Amino acid sequence: MKPRTCHVIDLGLCSFAKAYALQKEMVYSKFEGSNNDTLILVEHLPVITLGRRGNKDNICASEDQLELAGIEVLSIDRGGDVTYHGPGQLVGYPIMDLRAHRQDVDWILRKLEEVLITSLKRMGIEAHTEGGLTGVWVDGAKIAAIGIGISRWITFHGFALNVAPTMRHFGLIIPCGIKDRSVTSIQEILGQAPDMQEVKRIVVESYCNTFGLELMNGPAT
Repeated sequence: MKPRTCHVIDLGLCSFAKAYALQKEMVYSKFEGSNNDTLILVEHLPVITLGRRGNKDNICASEDQLELAGIEVLSIDRGGDVTYHGPGQLVGYPIMDLRAHRQDVDWILRKLEEVLITSLKRMGIEAHTEGGLTGVWVDGAKIAAIGIGISRWITFHGFALNVAPTMRHFGLIIPCGIKDRSVTSIQEILGQAPDMQEVKRIVVESYCNTFGLELMNGPAT
């Protein structure tokens, strides 16, 4: 049986709104079925997002502080609580048809954790999951957040891997609403982060291997 293919779209640095619009466009295009999945990669302009279970009390900064830092706040349709995105953080949005994989929300979350743990290991970092919590951790500090949305079994939203973001911005929130855990990054752990393009290459390879996908060149369908 021929493996499903994966088309990668790299948006570079762009606004959350632009990436979200593309996600929705890709989701709608796959409602009737498709031979491939899509992975959108992006570094966002500074933004705090609140998921469906988001609590505004987990934003610690005032509106004036956020405006001064150039950070917008958006309520969005993914799972999870509050998350920060900004330059130096690799965000991945899998537009995946779970009807062709496994129609199981827990399965896709655990698989995305596996993608990131495998990727970090290739960069010399031993990462792990934490019982009862979604995401990827290093020595008890969160290095990657995961929150997805699903529409008619097509996934959107996804993961955020801290490569070398502005770490002080995480102090403006209680990340994912977890008060007793810290946040870390590849740069903090290694002293110097790999080039972002190299991180993208490793993550894409791990993603395709984990889901049994063949990397496709050419336009997404």
